[in-house]
Amino acid sequence: MSIVIVGGNDRMVRQYKDLCESYKCTAKVFTQMKAGLKNKIGSPDLLVLFTSTMSHKMMRTALSKTKGSGVKIERSHSSSVAALKNILEANVG
Repeated sequence: MSIVIVGGNDRMVRQYKDLCESYKCTAKVFTQMKAGLKNKIGSPDLLVLFTSTMSHKMMRTALSKTKGSGVKIERSHSSSVAALKNILEANVG
């Protein structure tokens, strides 16, 4: 399963990726808005939005890329590893 995480803390990127790997998932993590973000998202199975640590523009970009593609979208106000673990438990198993 492929997962794209948008938002979160820069210093937590490694922990996000390690947790996804423990669930046998590959993860891309974008903590900041960068040029070409829309093209780098691709077509994941799950899109995780950490809403408290992202800009509105970043959210609009991520959502417009996945609109109509059947991608499962999960939003979390908290950008902690525990919040990501709960999301993965609910969606991956």
